Amino acid sequence: MGGLSLQHPWAFAFGLLGNVISFMTYLAPLPTFYRIYRSKSTQGFQSVPYVVALFSAMLWIYYALLKSDECLLITINSAGCVIETIYIIIYLTYAPKQAKLFTAKILLLLNVGVFGLILLLTLLLSEGEKRVVMLGWVCVGFSVSVFVAPLSVIRLVVRTRSVEFMPFSLSLSLTVSAVVWFLYGLLIKDKYVAVREQHK
Repeated sequence: MGGLSLQHPWAFAFGLLGNVISFMTYLAPLPTFYRIYRSKSTQGFQSVPYVVALFSAMLWIYYALLKSDECLLITINSAGCVIETIYIIIYLTYAPKQAKLFTAKILLLLNVGVFGLILLLTLLLSEGEKRVVMLGWVCVGFSVSVFVAPLSVIRLVVRTRSVEFMPFSLSLSLTVSAVVWFLYGLLIKDKYVAVREQHK
């Protein structure tokens, strides 16, 4: 990463800032999970956004490893994997039986099945730069789903007429994070990172 900081000091600065903001974004749901822990109930909260966010972080780590010079992507997405896993464990601990089964199914389907399939197909069907391009577009596609996943809460917000299920702090940090990572992607000339972070 030292080479990047010397050649592109602004890129390194935006990448570092992006790491800090994204880390804060990952921590934004902490009050929600503290409430779940205190009340010993998931209170109607959904696990989908956290499962999808974990899957997206796993994909971006794979992408960054293929590119081999994307330490800033590896650090934040590794932190994201740890944090999202903790959220999912807390959710599974206090969720009703039906919600636990649903969460376990989508975890197995998405984070084991689909991720394993993507890993296998990219390794078998492409190599070198073509593999990076193929995986880059897959990552962008699933990053859009990370952006869309929290929108599943809108129905609950409308039904309860309360925004407690869609915290403003999370929406704000997602927006700021998108801008910073977009600039980072532009500076390092990586269109997948630039487009991806517009949908994070």
